[in-house]
Amino acid sequence: MNPAAPQSIGNLRGAIDLAPLVHRAAAPRPAAPAAPGGSAPAALRVPSLVLEGTDANFGQVLELSKQVPIVIDLWAEWCEPCKELSPTLEKVVTAFGGRLLLVTVDVDANPQLAQAFQAQSIPTVAALVGGRPIALFVGALPEDQVLEVFEQLLILAEQNGVTQVVAVDAADSDPAQAGPAGEPVEEPLPPHHAEAYAAIEQGDYATAIAEYKTAIAQDPRDSLAVAGLAQVQLLARLQDVTPADARAAAAADPSDLTAQLVVADLDLSGGHVDDAFGRLLDAFPRLDAAAKEIVRNRMVEYFEVLGVDDPRVIAARRRLASLLY
Repeated sequence: MNPAAPQSIGNLRGAIDLAPLVHRAAAPRPAAPAAPGGSAPAALRVPSLVLEGTDANFGQVLELSKQVPIVIDLWAEWCEPCKELSPTLEKVVTAFGGRLLLVTVDVDANPQLAQAFQAQSIPTVAALVGGRPIALFVGALPEDQVLEVFEQLLILAEQNGVTQVVAVDAADSDPAQAGPAGEPVEEPLPPHHAEAYAAIEQGDYATAIAEYKTAIAQDPRDSLAVAGLAQVQLLARLQDVTPADARAAAAADPSDLTAQLVVADLDLSGGHVDDAFGRLLDAFPRLDAAAKEIVRNRMVEYFEVLGVDDPRVIAARRRLASLLY
């Protein structure tokens, strides 16, 4: 087993960047394969939501990642931070109810995998989506940040058509994975976050937006809801956009702010962050007061999508402030 080295998807709040998560936002959503008779697709059966990965069996793990996104926990017995992080990973993965699998890898026992994932320090957390390794983060993160990373990973998986849900075979399931009398483990997602994510899974961005707005109204300090709202609003704006037509319209009339905003959205969703910021900030001095406010609000959304610590955000925020004041 010698997969390509994991490709990092950036740095959002110390973990991953949002821009590539929506790079296919305008593409048709792939349909899940139907079960015989036209019914809903059957869940993929697995012995547990937490599996052990080894040098010997990792080819099977790669194949499984073509159906369901897989989180890889690279750990070692002597690693104290690993003992803190691994239970958190298991708890959050379990909470997603089969939309993710967790594969644990003891780096001492599986040196080939440690090398393949370039685990220079541990704990290292990576993912597999469609057989493609993706770097997530290094070191122990608190539960709320792990949750945010995995929410974003699921959006990435959806955009790549990896949407299978797995179910644990009752005969093989670990009783420790369930509550009293076999009840499922309590879902840690806040209610409006859970409703928003379920709506995103269905492509119902309007409902997701409403749920995030409700969460923010109840707690204006809910930074995850603020970031989630910005992400979903971007997805919603691009849902019916044809990129070629949008770029042609913007090129034909540089003074059409609506057209420029659409192309800026496309640039951001495609990872061309500097192009998105530059397009709007270059136009800013020529705009009237109302249009400037529209651009300012859009820029603030972009800052939430990328994370305030992103160096591109810091530079754009500085330039925007100089144009405003």
